[in-house]
Amino acid sequence: MDRPDPSRSDGRSAVLTETPTRVTPEPEPRGLVREAAGNTCEVCGNRYDKSFQVILDGRSHTFDSFECAVHRLAPTCAHCGCRILGHGIESSGTFYCCANCARASGVPNTKDRS
Repeated sequence: MDRPDPSRSDGRSAVLTETPTRVTPEPEPRGLVREAAGNTCEVCGNRYDKSFQVILDGRSHTFDSFECAVHRLAPTCAHCGCRILGHGIESSGTFYCCANCARASGVPNTKDRS
């Protein structure tokens, strides 16, 4: 649609042409997390417009916060019971939050990453 340009003060006529803009959808985010607006958190049951999904082992999980995602998905230390958010240590399929917990559980020669 064409319309006169009201910003011209030199007395000359000008026409602005509105070009339709093309909206290109953003590609699906790569990795494990994608937006899932308006879905219900599987941990607390909150329906939130900024919820997100995490895909782990081929299963989709919906959360309203990182805290709920950690509560549901982060492994638990076999010694102290805390949630493992960092690298942790795995020995024979058992997870520990740190070398100290692994050693206290009888795993020899363990050390934290540096």
